[in-house]
Amino acid sequence: MGIPRQPPSRRTYKCARCPTLSCRSPQTTRVLLRSFGYAFAGIVYIVRTQRNARIELALGLGAVVLALWLGLTPVEWAVLAITIALVLALEWINTSLELAVSLASPERNPSAKAAKDVAAACVLLGAIVSVAVGLLLFLPRLLAKVGGG
Repeated sequence: MGIPRQPPSRRTYKCARCPTLSCRSPQTTRVLLRSFGYAFAGIVYIVRTQRNARIELALGLGAVVLALWLGLTPVEWAVLAITIALVLALEWINTSLELAVSLASPERNPSAKAAKDVAAACVLLGAIVSVAVGLLLFLPRLLAKVGGG
């Protein structure tokens, strides 16, 4: 049994705005803003380079326009927003995984292929579920509008 390890000490700074709390760094806001910048750069990369992501964004926007026209309830809006976000997040994670796998394994490798295939299957599953959610949300209202009800 060795000497117990102590966690590394972290400097804390008294915050002028909240004297009872301590901040980890005086540059918290700058670091946070930089993180948002990286996230937006990722979105720009996805939109510029990934055709499927552009298609999914367009379909999500179309679903929002249709939802506005049909007058969804707040709960239905929440379901729609979560569904759109899920599909987009799965696509973006898939792209990240594909890039990382290609970087780590530039030559053909069965495990690398399997990793990419599984990630693509996740996106497919999300897309299929989103179609089902769309049918449940929109079809009854569309039929009522078309049928004059």
